[in-house]
Amino acid sequence: MNKSKKEVLAKCNSIIPNTLMETLEIEFIDLTEDTLIARMPVTPKVHQPDGLLHGGASVALAESIGSAAAFVFLDYKEIIIRGLEISANHVKSVKDGYVYAKAKALHKGRTTQLWQIRIENEADELISLVKLTTISFHK
Repeated sequence: MNKSKKEVLAKCNSIIPNTLMETLEIEFIDLTEDTLIARMPVTPKVHQPDGLLHGGASVALAESIGSAAAFVFLDYKEIIIRGLEISANHVKSVKDGYVYAKAKALHKGRTTQLWQIRIENEADELISLVKLTTISFHK
């Protein structure tokens, strides 16, 4: 990764407008050597009927950050990323504040990649653990 953290985060945030990520108010906030981090506010907009974070919103957050991480960490210039499979285990509920998604590659193959996305609350407690398989191909 040759670009600065600020440049990479700006690029990630530039893809948000007019997408589901904008609707969910997802924001890319940090980058480490092997992890991309985003946050999403937990408001009634992402609640299920009983006032807790909807599992589907968590999965949308996970797929969004996992796909963005593929662009960041695969270091390919002209690729397209698509999700092949996603599975999530929701282990704790949350009704307000923010959730933070941390995407880390478990396998970075030339064609398929395996990502682990931990979604945690503001107290660093695990909310959901997500596994995402992506495929990459040249444009």
